[in-house]
Amino acid sequence: QVQLVESGGGLVQPGGSLRLSCTASGTISRINTMGWYRQAPGKQRERVAALTSDGSTNYADSVKGRFTISRHNAKTTVYLQMNGLKPEDTAVYYCNGRSVGNVDYWGKGTRVTVSS
Repeated sequence: QVQLVESGGGLVQPGGSLRLSCTASGTISRINTMGWYRQAPGKQRERVAALTSDGSTNYADSVKGRFTISRHNAKTTVYLQMNGLKPEDTAVYYCNGRSVGNVDYWGKGTRVTVSS
């Protein structure tokens, strides 16, 4: 099993920045891709950013140039640096780990609110 715990959410003004962290534990050797998803009220969960084990990254068009996904300590900690935050970035952000066999592991989420 893999456990994922997010932190770093909060309230920020438009144009501000936040850094989310996701700490992984358990059988992390199973994980091939780490990612961040978000779900806004009344909307479907969407992928924001992903980072594969070979270092490749992928971003949703809506966050390109503003968000950066990175990794520390091999696979144990993944970050999402969010700059230039907009009200439409308000959502619950979830950390995701996907195994080679496409099994998804999820954290419980951390809430980000962008408001003046």
